[in-house]
Amino acid sequence: MALDSKMTVNSLGFAKRPEDTRVVVAMSGGVDSSVVAAKLKSEGYDVIGVTLQLYDHGAALAKKGACCAGIDIHDARRVADEMGFPHYVLDYENIFREAVIEEFADSYLGGATPVPCIRCNERVKFKDLLATARDLDADCMATGHYIQRFEGATGPELHRAADPARDQSYFLFSTTPEQLGFLRFPLGHLATKDETRALAREFGLMVADKPDSQDICFVPDGNYAGVIEKLRPGAAEPGEIVHTDGRVLGQHEGVIHYTIGQRRGLGIGGLADPLYVVKLDVDARRVIVGPKEMLATRTVPVREINWLGDAPFTSQSEWHVSVKVRSTRPPREAIIRPLSDTEAEVELITPEEGVSPGQACVFYANEGSRVLGGGWIWAGRR
Repeated sequence: MALDSKMTVNSLGFAKRPEDTRVVVAMSGGVDSSVVAAKLKSEGYDVIGVTLQLYDHGAALAKKGACCAGIDIHDARRVADEMGFPHYVLDYENIFREAVIEEFADSYLGGATPVPCIRCNERVKFKDLLATARDLDADCMATGHYIQRFEGATGPELHRAADPARDQSYFLFSTTPEQLGFLRFPLGHLATKDETRALAREFGLMVADKPDSQDICFVPDGNYAGVIEKLRPGAAEPGEIVHTDGRVLGQHEGVIHYTIGQRRGLGIGGLADPLYVVKLDVDARRVIVGPKEMLATRTVPVREINWLGDAPFTSQSEWHVSVKVRSTRPPREAIIRPLSDTEAEVELITPEEGVSPGQACVFYANEGSRVLGGGWIWAGRR
């Protein structure tokens, strides 16, 4: 049946009434996704809340700052009960372990510094959960991420959040155009997190003052090495701490305890100048240290690229953009030189310190807020 030409588009972009629009809300149990669900329900949408149980939550049951665990599932269910919409908990532990945790451990063992939150969005939330939303006949799936989605000339575009302090675009660069067509981010336009908490109080949500999650969800105490040793017994083999000039400065208890750019905790005090981890030689079990200037990197090899520009990635020999090589750093001017549809060499106009394999390199337009995709930093061909 043809749409009534007089029908207005609702707040989620559909030409039908909110009550005729089904939206699955990915609920982590935190204030952000709870506000999204409550807001959409109050606007009259047909809301279904879904929470994923991603890992063995016994150790984190009463821990503040975790997510997708026992107390968070309970909080999400209470919000759904109070607002009057159905809520389901899906056991994704096996999927999460295979798609995220195993690679996390292997990446650390390989000397990289992984970002499991990106893989979780890419391989679990925006893949399996999104498929579940479609199975529930949803028109779209909404999340509490701080990022914006706009309709552009060639389709949906990804843009940074209005609040730079809350922007999560670094963690969502791998969202594909197809996924972007189905996703909605109702909080991306808010100026501050205080506005989100104010909405939570307005809706009477008991999670209004709940602390934000801080750690990686399956590392509740922040001890990455401890988790890896549990997953890969014997992974923390001792070795040498070696200066770039060849001097052996000390011993370490496992390469997995170190990351590129690290200064503290090296156990080699008493030297005239501070030293930093500049390389991890996993095969030789060596932690290579040197002066700070050795951390400066200008050329960054990137692969597994997800391109969100209007023109094909390889249609130009160079793309002049801005990039982030760490989630906590601002975008810096760079030139991307495509090598294939999914690989490129990124030249940083100003060298960056502490660029590490396993981190993401996210692309941004030089003007405006648009996210152009990104890829994964790796060691490059040898």
